Amino acid sequence: MTASPKQIPGDIALCLVFFTRLPLPVVDFRDRSLAGAIWAAPIAGLAVALIGAVVYATGTWLGLAAGPAAALTLAATLLATGCLHEDGFSDVADGFGGGKTRDRKLEIMRDSRIGAYGACALGISLLIRWSVLSEFATTAQVLLALIAAHAASRGLLGAFMHLLPPARSDGLSADAGTVSAETAGIGAVLGAVALLVLGFGGAVFALVLLGLLFAAFRALCRSQIGGQTGDTVGALQQLVEIAILLVASVSIS
Repeated sequence: MTASPKQIPGDIALCLVFFTRLPLPVVDFRDRSLAGAIWAAPIAGLAVALIGAVVYATGTWLGLAAGPAAALTLAATLLATGCLHEDGFSDVADGFGGGKTRDRKLEIMRDSRIGAYGACALGISLLIRWSVLSEFATTAQVLLALIAAHAASRGLLGAFMHLLPPARSDGLSADAGTVSAETAGIGAVLGAVALLVLGFGGAVFALVLLGLLFAAFRALCRSQIGGQTGDTVGALQQLVEIAILLVASVSIS
C-alpha cells in the first residue's frame, strides 16, 4: 500500500526508527508496515549523511587531518545506524562463502557469530569507505559524497524486496510485508535524485553501475538462497554505498 499525503510523515518516521538509532519520539505505526513505508528509506539515508558530514566538519574545524576526520565520520554513520547494514553484509559473506547448500547458507546467515568471510568483507568495506572519504579536500565534497552514497543506496532496497521473494517464511524480510511496484519506484526515484549531487556525468555513470550491480546481486541471491532476506537487503545497501563512494571519488572535485 502506497502512502497517502497524510501518511508521509509517519512513513518517514518509521524509516528513521528502523534504519537509524536516533532518539526519536514514540510513534504508533500500527497502520503502516515497513514494506509500505520503505519508499522513505533514502530520507533516513540523508539523515545519516548529514550526521557524518557534521562530524567531519567538526573534526576538521578542530584541526584534525583528513584521515582521522574521515575515520570519525565513518564511526558516526555506523553509530547512527547501529551497524544495521554491516551486520547483514557480514552475514551474507559468511553464508554465501561458507555454506554448501541453500539451507546451510540460510542457517549460517542467521548465526550471530561472525566468521572469516564476514570479517574480511567488513574490513574491506570499512577500508574502501574510509580511504575514499579521507581523500576529499573539503567538507562540502564529503557532504555531497555522503548524501549520494547513503540516500541512493537505500533507494534500491524497496525494489530489491519487490523483485525477489523472501527466501524464508519468517524473519525480518518476510515480516516486513510485500513491497508494491509503486512504493519501490518512488524509493528508487528519490535515490536517483540524490545522485545528481555527483554532477550529471557522475550521476549517469552511477546509475549504469548500480543497475549492473543490482542485477548481478539479485541473480546471486536467487542462485544462492532462492530469494532475499533482511541480511541480503543490508548487503545490497553496503555494496551500493561503496560503489557510489568510488564514483564520487572521481566525479566530485
